[in-house]
Amino acid sequence: MSDTATAVVTPEIPDKLYFRIGDVSRLAGIKPYVLRFWETEFPGLGPKKSGTGHRLYRRKDVELVLEIKRLLYEKRFTIEGARKFLEDRPRSAAAKPGPKPVPQKAQVQAQLFDNSADALAAVRKELTDILVLLA
Repeated sequence: MSDTATAVVTPEIPDKLYFRIGDVSRLAGIKPYVLRFWETEFPGLGPKKSGTGHRLYRRKDVELVLEIKRLLYEKRFTIEGARKFLEDRPRSAAAKPGPKPVPQKAQVQAQLFDNSADALAAVRKELTDILVLLA
Protein backbone atom coordinates (compact mmCIF):
# COMPACT_ATOMS: atom_id res chain seq x y z
CA MET A 1 0.00 0.00 0.00
CA SER A 2 1.32 3.49 -0.76
CA ASP A 3 1.86 6.22 1.81
CA THR A 4 -0.81 8.40 0.22
CA ALA A 5 -3.43 5.69 0.74
CA THR A 6 -2.57 5.34 4.43
CA ALA A 7 -2.10 9.04 5.18
CA VAL A 8 -4.70 10.39 7.57
CA VAL A 9 -5.60 14.05 7.56
CA THR A 10 -5.47 15.63 11.01
CA PRO A 11 -8.70 17.54 11.62
CA GLU A 12 -8.52 21.21 12.50
CA ILE A 13 -9.41 21.78 16.14
CA PRO A 14 -11.91 24.63 16.59
CA ASP A 15 -10.89 27.61 18.71
CA LYS A 16 -12.85 26.75 21.87
CA LEU A 17 -11.87 26.49 25.52
CA TYR A 18 -13.71 23.24 26.24
CA PHE A 19 -15.01 20.36 24.18
CA ARG A 20 -17.62 17.81 25.24
CA ILE A 21 -17.02 14.11 24.71
CA GLY A 22 -19.23 14.07 21.59
CA ASP A 23 -17.21 16.91 20.03
CA VAL A 24 -13.92 15.12 20.69
CA SER A 25 -15.39 11.86 19.44
CA ARG A 26 -16.40 13.47 16.13
CA LEU A 27 -13.06 15.30 15.74
CA ALA A 28 -11.04 12.14 16.35
CA GLY A 29 -13.41 9.80 14.51
CA ILE A 30 -13.73 7.38 17.43
CA LYS A 31 -16.57 6.31 19.72
CA PRO A 32 -17.08 8.00 23.12
CA TYR A 33 -16.53 4.71 24.96
CA VAL A 34 -13.04 4.54 23.42
CA LEU A 35 -12.26 7.99 24.86
CA ARG A 36 -13.48 6.90 28.29
CA PHE A 37 -11.28 3.79 28.06
CA TRP A 38 -8.25 5.83 26.99
CA GLU A 39 -8.75 8.05 30.07
CA THR A 40 -8.08 4.98 32.21
CA GLU A 41 -5.02 3.93 30.19
CA PHE A 42 -3.26 7.26 29.59
CA PRO A 43 -2.55 9.35 32.71
CA GLY A 44 -2.03 12.55 30.69
CA LEU A 45 -5.58 12.39 29.38
CA GLY A 46 -7.82 13.74 32.11
CA PRO A 47 -10.74 15.93 31.17
CA LYS A 48 -12.35 18.10 33.80
CA LYS A 49 -15.90 17.36 34.89
CA SER A 50 -18.62 19.98 34.77
CA GLY A 51 -21.01 20.53 37.65
CA THR A 52 -23.41 18.13 35.93
CA GLY A 53 -20.72 15.48 35.49
CA HIS A 54 -20.08 15.97 31.78
CA ARG A 55 -16.49 15.57 30.59
CA LEU A 56 -14.90 18.81 29.42
CA TYR A 57 -11.78 18.34 27.32
CA ARG A 58 -9.29 21.18 26.86
CA ARG A 59 -7.42 21.78 23.61
CA LYS A 60 -4.35 19.94 24.92
CA ASP A 61 -6.57 16.94 25.72
CA VAL A 62 -7.94 16.94 22.17
CA GLU A 63 -4.40 17.15 20.76
CA LEU A 64 -3.39 14.24 23.00
CA VAL A 65 -6.38 12.19 21.82
CA LEU A 66 -5.37 12.78 18.20
CA GLU A 67 -1.77 11.79 19.02
CA ILE A 68 -2.92 8.62 20.81
CA LYS A 69 -5.12 7.72 17.85
CA ARG A 70 -2.19 8.25 15.47
CA LEU A 71 0.08 6.05 17.56
CA LEU A 72 -2.46 3.27 17.97
CA TYR A 73 -4.12 3.24 14.54
CA GLU A 74 -1.43 4.48 12.15
CA LYS A 75 1.82 3.50 13.85
CA ARG A 76 0.25 0.28 15.22
CA PHE A 77 1.58 0.76 18.77
CA THR A 78 0.11 -1.27 21.58
CA ILE A 79 -1.55 0.71 24.36
CA GLU A 80 1.43 0.01 26.62
CA GLY A 81 3.84 1.04 23.85
CA ALA A 82 1.93 4.25 23.15
CA ARG A 83 1.84 5.06 26.88
CA LYS A 84 5.61 4.57 27.18
CA PHE A 85 6.24 6.57 24.01
CA LEU A 86 4.19 9.49 25.34
CA GLU A 87 5.88 9.32 28.75
CA ASP A 88 9.40 9.09 27.30
CA ARG A 89 9.16 11.77 24.64
CA PRO A 90 10.90 15.03 25.48
CA ARG A 91 8.58 17.73 26.78
CA SER A 92 9.91 20.25 24.26
CA ALA A 93 8.95 17.94 21.39
CA ALA A 94 5.47 17.51 22.86
CA ALA A 95 5.02 21.25 23.22
CA LYS A 96 6.36 21.95 19.71
CA PRO A 97 4.22 20.07 17.14
CA GLY A 98 4.62 22.87 14.61
CA PRO A 99 3.54 26.43 14.04
CA LYS A 100 0.06 27.03 15.37
CA PRO A 101 -2.25 29.41 13.57
CA VAL A 102 -2.98 32.56 15.52
CA PRO A 103 -6.60 32.42 16.69
CA GLN A 104 -8.93 35.19 15.59
CA LYS A 105 -9.36 36.41 19.18
CA ALA A 106 -5.58 36.82 19.63
CA GLN A 107 -5.33 38.82 16.40
CA VAL A 108 -8.00 41.23 17.61
CA GLN A 109 -6.28 41.59 20.98
CA ALA A 110 -2.96 42.27 19.26
CA GLN A 111 -4.57 45.01 17.18
CA LEU A 112 -6.15 46.57 20.25
CA PHE A 113 -2.97 46.62 22.28
CA ASP A 114 -0.32 47.29 19.62
CA ASN A 115 -0.27 50.99 20.38
CA SER A 116 -1.47 50.73 23.95
CA ALA A 117 0.02 54.07 25.06
CA ASP A 118 -2.09 55.97 22.50
CA ALA A 119 -5.16 53.90 23.32
CA LEU A 120 -4.74 54.48 27.06
CA ALA A 121 -4.36 58.21 26.50
CA ALA A 122 -7.57 58.29 24.45
CA VAL A 123 -9.48 56.29 27.07
CA ARG A 124 -8.14 58.51 29.86
CA LYS A 125 -9.29 61.65 27.95
CA GLU A 126 -12.78 60.19 27.37
CA LEU A 127 -13.11 59.23 31.03
CA THR A 128 -12.02 62.71 32.09
CA ASP A 129 -14.63 64.24 29.76
CA ILE A 130 -17.33 61.98 31.26
CA LEU A 131 -16.23 62.99 34.76
CA VAL A 132 -16.53 66.67 33.82
CA LEU A 133 -20.04 66.07 32.45
CA LEU A 134 -21.14 64.29 35.63
CA ALA A 135 -19.68 66.90 38.00
